Amino acid sequence: MISKDLLQKLNEQIGLEFESANIYLQMSSWCAANGLDGCASFLRAHTAEEMSHMFRLFDYVNEIGEMAIIPEIPKPRAEYENVRELFSATLEHEKYITRKINELTAAAFEDKDFSTFNFLQWYVAEQHEEEALFNKILDLVDMVGHEGRGLYHLDKEITTISADVVAGPSASTEMPG
Repeated sequence: MISKDLLQKLNEQIGLEFESANIYLQMSSWCAANGLDGCASFLRAHTAEEMSHMFRLFDYVNEIGEMAIIPEIPKPRAEYENVRELFSATLEHEKYITRKINELTAAAFEDKDFSTFNFLQWYVAEQHEEEALFNKILDLVDMVGHEGRGLYHLDKEITTISADVVAGPSASTEMPG
């Protein structure tokens, strides 16, 4: 049986994953509006990945006999100075999500809810991958630049990264069954 506090934290995480999807979808729109089709496609694919993270939590809560409740989520930021600022914001957001996942995992451990603790290990590993991915993208931005020809090459390289993300195991848009 899950504690009310841990259930509340799981529902909060559902909201955070949903918020992440909305943030990346809005970022995708910013990229498309600024002629960055590769970045737009990448962030659109990442939106689907974040939704799959949300559904995974949603289904878990329902499977343990509780009701998943989606909290209100804030409107995402729509404007960025440049693509570097956008991907820096993405990395900072992923670091925030990592902290929240770690807090949730610690709460499950403290409650001795080892089923939930075990379930959350996937998220711990996933957050490591997310931070590594966005660090890689920021390194790429710094190498090729985010203006002129560098921006063109960056967008093309992000297209390649996007294909890798879509093909990867953690990017599945299927809902866990």
